Amino acid sequence: MYSSQERKMAKILCVDDEPNVLRALRRLFMDEEHYELLVAESGAAGLEILAQEEGIAVVISDYRMPAMNGVKFLRQVHDSWPKTLRIVLSGYADTASVVEAINVGHIYKFIPKPWNDDELRINITNAVDTYFLNVENERLSAELTQRNDELQQINANLEGLVRERTEALELRSLVLQLAQDVLDSLPVIVFGIDDENQIVQANARAHKLCQGRGMLLGELTTQVFSAGLLAFLEQVKLVGSSADTVCFADQEFSAMGCYLNDDRRRGMVITLLPIGA
Repeated sequence: MYSSQERKMAKILCVDDEPNVLRALRRLFMDEEHYELLVAESGAAGLEILAQEEGIAVVISDYRMPAMNGVKFLRQVHDSWPKTLRIVLSGYADTASVVEAINVGHIYKFIPKPWNDDELRINITNAVDTYFLNVENERLSAELTQRNDELQQINANLEGLVRERTEALELRSLVLQLAQDVLDSLPVIVFGIDDENQIVQANARAHKLCQGRGMLLGELTTQVFSAGLLAFLEQVKLVGSSADTVCFADQEFSAMGCYLNDDRRRGMVITLLPIGA
């Protein structure tokens, strides 16, 4: 339900061609500070007020009025201001008139004349609460729609980002595989050594040469290489690049080694070519 402060903004329009009825309604709302009462003596005058005033919560209309009866008036109210709740006051509470008001005017309540003041107050209070509840639901629905749209946009952006990252990873994987294929196709044995003396790269010939010596990648050179090849590594570290003959795995090799782009932090590459190959 809603506080009295919220109800101060509730505008109620009373439309009746009988001035004494409008005066009675004024007296009824005289002590109701949380309502703003507007009155009109015809349907046309009521439509003018609706066009000028924003946010009218409830319209109370007589059923029988000259020129424009209550049903025609409320039908126009429904068409132009569908959020406004519509109440009919009538001394002609026959079934046909009630059905017509409901079907054509889409009324919220049909109240017979003469009315009971307490019952009328309760009905109007309920109508006002329903109006504000509908307005709040519409606001929340619009906010939810906006949040859903934003979420869909975020998801679309994330999907695009994931797709781009996936494509980049696939490309990088392809490049790495091509690089490995190039190394594997070389007619020499290749080792990549980082600055902590770990084997970080090895081609197919290197794996074949070191078969039975572990996984190679991630292994320390001291655990895999022969004393002669380790001495050659120290020689490369000393001068930056070197070439020599070394013995490894009971074979003699022509060895060449150098740092990658002369950057000691990036490690070195060692190639071994079997002598007599």
